[in-house]
Order: sequence, then structure tokens, then C-alpha cells
Amino acid sequence: MKYINATEILPKNLLNEIQKYIAGEILYIPQPEGHKNPWGSKTGSKQKIINRNKQIKFEKENGKTIEELMLKYNLSYDTIKKIVYIKK
Repeated sequence: MKYINATEILPKNLLNEIQKYIAGEILYIPQPEGHKNPWGSKTGSKQKIINRNKQIKFEKENGKTIEELMLKYNLSYDTIKKIVYIKK
């Protein structure tokens, strides 16, 4: 999230109206409903994690131990267990 000074982007009359409610403070203005991007959709991070988890499940099913997967993917024992044993 980037800080932008309201005087740089808002019309004077709108700025004056907002200052009646809040002045000299930081105000967060959320995006309009339906405009949000799901987590990871811009960078592809979500899909990368899904693919990684599928690979971890595949390797576990084909004989790798949780300890081997921990070392390979740099994840904790509990995280590997969650990935391997969650039913989807």
C-alpha cells in the first residue's frame, strides 16, 4: 500500500469535506466491491504453491519420507504433514 497526499489527487471541495471528519490522520480507502484481485493472482504465487503442494503429495505417495520432503522444500514437519494428509 502506497501513501499518497490527498492534496495531490483530490479536488479541493472533496478534501474540505473529508477534513470535516478526519484531518491530519492516515485514512485507508478500500477498493470498490468486486474490484479486488484474489491473493496471488497478479504474481502467480498461489498457482506456484498449488503446484508445489501437488508435487509434494506425489513424491510422498512414491516413497519419499516427510523428513526428505522437509529438506527438499525447506518446510516444517507440520507443514509437510498438512500438505500430504489434507484431502482434496
